[in-house]
Amino acid sequence: MISAKTKVCCLIGDPVEHSLSPIMFNSAFKEMGIDCAYLAFRVLRSELGTAIAGIRGLSFVGSNVTTPHKEETLKYLDRLDPSAGLSGSVNVIHNVDGELVGYSTDGYGAIKALEEGGISIGGMRIMVLGYGGAARSVSFELARDGRAGGILIAGRDMIKASALANGISSFMRAEAITLKEGEKAGADLIINCTPVGMRPNTDESPLPPEALVGATAVMDLIYSPRETAFLRSAKAKGCKTIGGIEMLIHQGAKAFEIWFGKKAPIGVMRRAIEGDGN
Repeated sequence: MISAKTKVCCLIGDPVEHSLSPIMFNSAFKEMGIDCAYLAFRVLRSELGTAIAGIRGLSFVGSNVTTPHKEETLKYLDRLDPSAGLSGSVNVIHNVDGELVGYSTDGYGAIKALEEGGISIGGMRIMVLGYGGAARSVSFELARDGRAGGILIAGRDMIKASALANGISSFMRAEAITLKEGEKAGADLIINCTPVGMRPNTDESPLPPEALVGATAVMDLIYSPRETAFLRSAKAKGCKTIGGIEMLIHQGAKAFEIWFGKKAPIGVMRRAIEGDGN
């Protein structure tokens, strides 16, 4: 029951209608007996600063940040955790007595999802598709982890791809390539961090099926639909596949721990999402 004492967490992005975060977090709050409600707000780029100021002004516990605001959000915060400062991307905001602190948990969530999926990244040549907020977080976390054999950043804009590759090169060997070059890169693991294939454009794929020859595993951060055209192609080629649901759960669990200082009920969060059937 919502009362005058109920705390609030939220999601800001555009779009947000597809998000499973409200279902996931509200189920976690109920399980843990936390008097808090989680809401999703569509926020235009032009209103981002106003929305973030509202987190402080309305005394929200915190917020998740999704596309397209993960990079732009940094300039509106008071302090950055190293995960956000290094990657230049924020997907979690924590309101600490009026001080807004930014974190990036996407990379953490991706690595946890890979581990749970039985994919050992040791020595792997990994190709990350994209250079936006999620791609930055995933790339930096993989580089800092240190187990991979090297990272390729593939995208249409070589200036942006090169900037990301240069940023992580102090941790690990990294190279920027075009998507066309990516089709023949021979990566062991491919991670799609672009929105290509997301609803409503579910027939689209960031790479053609022939680009998957030689890959042993493919991960797609998209979770709507649960199985993208990209993952279907990968499965047909015999690759291990991991969808975006597992990353969503683990990055969300990390956000929960940041906000409340308690271990998240991951099993409850997973069941809530699986029951949605989106």
